[in-house]
Amino acid sequence: MPKDMRTWIAELDRAGELVRIDKPVDPHTQMGALLYQSREKALLFENLAGFPKWKSLGMAPANLRHAALAYGTTVEKLVPTAAERALLRHPTERVKTGPVKEIILKGDQVDLKKLPAHVAGSEETPYIASGLMIARDPDSGVRNVAFHRLQIKGPRKMGALIVPRHTRAILNKHEERNEPMPIAIFIGHHPLYYMAAATTGAFEMDELELAGGLIGEPVRVVKCETNDLEVPYDAEIVLEGRILPNVREEEGPFSEFHDYYVAGMGKNPVIEVDCITMRRDAIFKAIQNGSEVEGCIFHKVPFGVAVYNHIKNIGGYVNLHNLLVLPGLFGIVVQMTPRFYGEAKQVLMGVLSSPILHPKIAIAVDEDVNIFNYWEVLWAINTRCNPSEDITVIPGVRMHPMDPTGEEPIPPGGPYWHRVGGKVIIDATKPPLCAGDAARLPFQRLKPMGWETVRLEDFLPK
Repeated sequence: MPKDMRTWIAELDRAGELVRIDKPVDPHTQMGALLYQSREKALLFENLAGFPKWKSLGMAPANLRHAALAYGTTVEKLVPTAAERALLRHPTERVKTGPVKEIILKGDQVDLKKLPAHVAGSEETPYIASGLMIARDPDSGVRNVAFHRLQIKGPRKMGALIVPRHTRAILNKHEERNEPMPIAIFIGHHPLYYMAAATTGAFEMDELELAGGLIGEPVRVVKCETNDLEVPYDAEIVLEGRILPNVREEEGPFSEFHDYYVAGMGKNPVIEVDCITMRRDAIFKAIQNGSEVEGCIFHKVPFGVAVYNHIKNIGGYVNLHNLLVLPGLFGIVVQMTPRFYGEAKQVLMGVLSSPILHPKIAIAVDEDVNIFNYWEVLWAINTRCNPSEDITVIPGVRMHPMDPTGEEPIPPGGPYWHRVGGKVIIDATKPPLCAGDAARLPFQRLKPMGWETVRLEDFLPK
């Protein structure tokens, strides 16, 4: 059965993870606060003040439990399962038409302000945070799909932050030729499409083929109305347009994944929208940003997968158990069993030099530490880390350009926007297996009497 946003809503509903809100909600003054507070349940707004007949879905996924539901697994098995699935690909399948073509608006019919894009933070204007931008390399034809924040500036105009990655590389080629870059932005689909778009891989990786691998079937696509790009036939909404060459306007502020506004504001590219296609009863996808809300969840899993697959074969083999991306996305905890002296540090260096630019803090713990309980990670650092030997600070490293702690030598807007700062590795593991039982015994965790068979719930009142 094809997976789209409708099947995802039904899945959340069956699992008891969806709350339907029928009271009027204003996307510009109320929705952001409601989404930010809902860390446990997805919200389906069925009565949007000022936007009759529209519905909007947000916080779906609201947490890693929802992400595991999308992958059909558990939170504990999420990253290993997703890492296996991320190696699969399905070529896209082109079809003549689909639900996303039920309404077609062109030229002066286009009015982005009629979309119920919500205001996420108190310092900003309406943004589309849920749009996945499709572009093609003009030389190789390689397709790219990526997240980009989109500020609504007028009926047909948006501002966009283009971080120096694959979309930026394609834009560079168009701007060198002083020609507009055709784009298509689809809004609203199954979360595994968003997970695919958040995946960082080789430039040649086609995120729609990866999405097919994640969902287990080819992505069906239809041709755009005003350019030669293809979009998922069962998306909720598609915006077709062009990034204007070498045009820059002020963009921002926007509430980003790390819970700050300091992120890429300035002279950024401009998009002109030529066409909107959508379902007759389209549901708008809202993504709230900030720490540990939906915008983070969509990145935590692909980031974890990319690092997991990068480090699992360091030195030929790593006894790797699991991995967790920490709040703010700039830290990663690796759960492993070190076999040799220095192996944990070697793996942590791999974390900091993986395909993902975000990590600046890398922590290694043993298999007896539950990485999903943050207090256990802190306990391991406090009881198994000798700071004089087990903490290493690396200065002067390229870091994520949205990290507010770094120095920004070149501002946003161009191809060389970046920040520079320090990174750190923290080895909070026991002595390795090769050290022998005598060295490892002092770090054996206590086990309360009866811990294997006695359960508190069996003694509580029914």
